[in-house]
Amino acid sequence: MSNCNVVLAGVGGQGILLAANVLGSAAAKEGFNVRVSEIHGMAQRGGAVVCHMRIGDRVHAPTTMEGEADVIVGLEPVEALRNIKFASSQTWVLLNIEAIIPSTVSLGTAAYPSLQTIMKMIRLFAGKIVTIDAADLARKAGSVIAQNTVMLGALVATKKLPMRLETIKNAIRELVPPKYVKMNLEALELGYGVLRNSDEKRRDELDK
Repeated sequence: MSNCNVVLAGVGGQGILLAANVLGSAAAKEGFNVRVSEIHGMAQRGGAVVCHMRIGDRVHAPTTMEGEADVIVGLEPVEALRNIKFASSQTWVLLNIEAIIPSTVSLGTAAYPSLQTIMKMIRLFAGKIVTIDAADLARKAGSVIAQNTVMLGALVATKKLPMRLETIKNAIRELVPPKYVKMNLEALELGYGVLRNSDEKRRDELDK
């Protein structure tokens, strides 16, 4: 298989590192080479966090080259935009629509762009953008903290990853504390359904 390059972008406290660990574990279980690079901004909660994940038969460098991401998973809209340099016309961007307003905006020293502006800018660089209300789906699963797993489910549904959904579920069972496993599995399914249902709707419209 050709290599799969995924960039996960968000802020501290959104569970990006757990998501990356789940993906890495699932890839290893299925016999793929996997490299993960973690890039942290501010050490405190709320600082930028980016994970590069490269999966394939022959993967050596841990970071994705600019313009070579297959998927950018944006757990926070502005952080997705900050990392758009990794996108190309072939890249999917999965965008969680919930903004986390930084302290500079709250203090009035900076402005936060509208979601429409962010999406317009992302479309200049990426081939496809899918917006996801991960917070709403996570609440349906049991807690808003499961937004990262919702986004993982959507990522699996893109069919860009070489791993099976069941393998990712097994990785969640191993890495997530037992009392949160059921919630995270539900969040994964809900995220997966966002793209699965939209694809079915698109096929229905073409058949009419």
